[in-house]
Order: sequence, then structure tokens, then C-alpha cells
Amino acid sequence: MTLDHTDSRLLNALQDGVPIGPSPFAEVGRLLDLSQDEVIDRLSRLKAAGIVTRFGPFYDAAAMGGAFCLCAMEVPQDRFDAVAAQVNAHPEVAHNYERGHRLNMWFVLATETEERIGTARARIEAETGIAVLAFPKLKEFFIGFRVAA
Repeated sequence: MTLDHTDSRLLNALQDGVPIGPSPFAEVGRLLDLSQDEVIDRLSRLKAAGIVTRFGPFYDAAAMGGAFCLCAMEVPQDRFDAVAAQVNAHPEVAHNYERGHRLNMWFVLATETEERIGTARARIEAETGIAVLAFPKLKEFFIGFRVAA
């Protein structure tokens, strides 16, 4: 599937945020001269095609009194998919990605309290038999990440 001009405009606009209100997709549609149904249909199609892998809010767990931590694992390549499924089954796992070095699985844990980070790590270690290394945030940087569609 390739993006058409309207898909690109929609994806670029959504990266700036979604209006909060009773009809957010109608608001986005008005900005792009689309109906609410067209916005929803396009997002559904882009998600089904794998172009959009996740669409939803980003919550700052720490700002809400919770905690989050970047974690890494050294996963044998022949077990990578199975371990990824085990890790991703945990509701505390915000996202998970593969890297091409010894620590090849990286994910973020987001929990209600700092203590629950340790609990989630321990559960993942017990289930997979693989150590989960924790890299807690020492300082926050906001880089304003955007991808031009």
C-alpha cells in the first residue's frame, strides 16, 4: 500500500495532536476538508496495512504520579519472537523494539508506582528466564519527534 496525498496530510496533522472534545475526528476532518467517517476509515485502513502501528494517547506516567523505565534484554535470536510475545503480553509494556546488538530487545515499562517497575521486571524474568536490565531515567529531554509522511 502506498500513501496518497490525503493520507500524508492526515498523518502529518495527527502528529500535532488530536483535539479534545466530543468529536475529535470531525475536528481533524474539518482541518483537512474530510468528513469524520473519512478520517476514521483512512486511519483504519492505514492501521490494517501496518503503516500505522499504534494510534492513541501518550501518557506521561511520571507526571501522573507513576513511573516508567527503559529496559533491555539479551534474547537468543531463535527465541526472539516468542519472548517478544511474552513481554508484550504485559500491560505495563508501553512499546518494544529490536536492536542489532547484544542487548537486542528494548522496551519501556510504565506503572502506577516505582515499586511496580520491579514487580513487572521480576515477572518478565521469571516467565522468560532472561535477565531484564533496567535503565531508569536520570534526566528528561523533549526532542519533539516527528516523522514526515
